[in-house]
Amino acid sequence: MTKKSCAVDLFLFMGQSNMAGRGIVSDIWPEEAPKVLEAAGYEYRVVSDPGRLYPLEEPFGCLENREGGIHDGRMKTGSMVSAFINAYFEKTKTSVVGVSASKGGSSILEWQPGTAYLNDARRRLEDAKEFLGSHGYEIRHIFMLWCQGETDGDHKMMARDYQMYFSRMWDVMKEGGVERCFLVRIGNYNGDQDISYEEIMEAQNQLPKVFQDVIMVSECLAGMKERGLMKDFFHYYQKAYNEAGKEAGENAAEYVLES
Repeated sequence: MTKKSCAVDLFLFMGQSNMAGRGIVSDIWPEEAPKVLEAAGYEYRVVSDPGRLYPLEEPFGCLENREGGIHDGRMKTGSMVSAFINAYFEKTKTSVVGVSASKGGSSILEWQPGTAYLNDARRRLEDAKEFLGSHGYEIRHIFMLWCQGETDGDHKMMARDYQMYFSRMWDVMKEGGVERCFLVRIGNYNGDQDISYEEIMEAQNQLPKVFQDVIMVSECLAGMKERGLMKDFFHYYQKAYNEAGKEAGENAAEYVLES
């Protein structure tokens, strides 16, 4: 993005692997991640190249590894972010600046005040705000898109505990200026062990009722197992990420336009 003095919405994309993106294609599911529309979205590479904005493309955030902080190695293959941004931009006509802040396999316990991941997320947020402000961009809104919880389902965390830990994490992000958390609810476990994600899914269903500034924007991952769109026990083909991103982007945009 070269035009200065324009309004943008700053988004942190936070959570674990299904936010980071593990999308692949197959003969049955050949759909790739969409190309981001012109002027719709840009990545601020706060770790790897903080001096400029890049047109956003998949795999989003693949270079944004920080030693001692959020580090996802080379695991990112394709996420819901591009589809989210296209859908959001088509309705709001506002460009998104995206910051990657997701870590595969992370528990909500690793996103608590004082932890390496949450400290890094706040640092990424502050650096992005400073960069945009110093380069003439008006930050219209600051939001986060959150998709996390499978690891806590694996560990059989109770719903009330998940909500408590989420609350502590969310307080820290709000202190940094994040206005709303848009929530993508997790889907189902696809393995053969005695594991269910129903408790975490129900905890997430209740979050918007407990917190007025948390908005559920997608529940569609729960239907992907039945449709054969899960590539392994936990992750999805790219088509599923595209659908979840589109649904979340449309619903987030509608919320922004109506508020």
